[in-house]
Parts: sequence; structure tokens; C-alpha cells
Amino acid sequence: MSDTPELGNVLAFDFGERRVGVAVGALQLRLAHPLTTLTVRSDAERIAQVAPLVGEWEPVLFVVGRPAHSDGRAHELAGRCERFARRLTATFRVPAVLVDETLSSHAAALSLAEAGVRGRRQGEMIDQVAAQHILQSYFDSAHAAA
Repeated sequence: MSDTPELGNVLAFDFGERRVGVAVGALQLRLAHPLTTLTVRSDAERIAQVAPLVGEWEPVLFVVGRPAHSDGRAHELAGRCERFARRLTATFRVPAVLVDETLSSHAAALSLAEAGVRGRRQGEMIDQVAAQHILQSYFDSAHAAA
């Protein structure tokens, strides 16, 4: 973790083929917050929608969730998540790390239900809350390793 910046904003992504949840947090505070959900049709559109967020938040690091099956096997989307992380770094010149996102959507659904958000409203928010869980997991593991 020595290459990881100590200060600055982090953008985290819950990658999906049609929707990408986005969360933000500051390295010095180590608290993740849901930000938005991007609705996309292509890889180019995905990067185009991330660009204004990069301009606004000026991240020093990207965190991308990498799914795995419960038995540890790589999920079908894992390769796409890895390519997305590499493309983020190449496009914006910001390092990206991959974080296990197993059960992040389930945890997001539970968090939203506990907050009284159900049904259609939950569907609109679940991806960004999953990104929040991914980022918080990164912060918690980075803090434990420090």
C-alpha cells in the first residue's frame, strides 16, 4: 500500500453492464458516501460519464469492485471490471485498485431496507450504495494494513 496516496478523494465503482454505481470518500476521513448511478450502453459512454465526476472530485485513486462467486471462482464480469479499471487509469492518469465486491449488492440492499428504502426507490439507489460498501471495505482494509 506504499504507492497509495494518503490524502485526497477516492471514487469507487460498482461495475455493471448497464448501470455503474459510484461512491466517493476522502482518504484522510476513510468514510464512503454513495454518489450517483450511471446508466450506460457502452464502454465509451461509461468513460464519458465518469469524466465530469473526475473533474468535480479530482480523485487521487479509483477503487473498482471485482466480483467473485461465493466459492472464490472469478465471476463472469471480473475481466470486464479489470479492463474498466485499466481504462480509468489510462484515460485519467489516476491509479486504480480492484477490491473484492462479493455480497456488496446484498449488503447494499440490507442497508437500504434498514433505512426504510424499499421497492422501486431501492432499485434506483442500490448500485451507488453497493459502490459505497466497496469503498468502505477498501478503507477498512487499508486502515487495518496501515
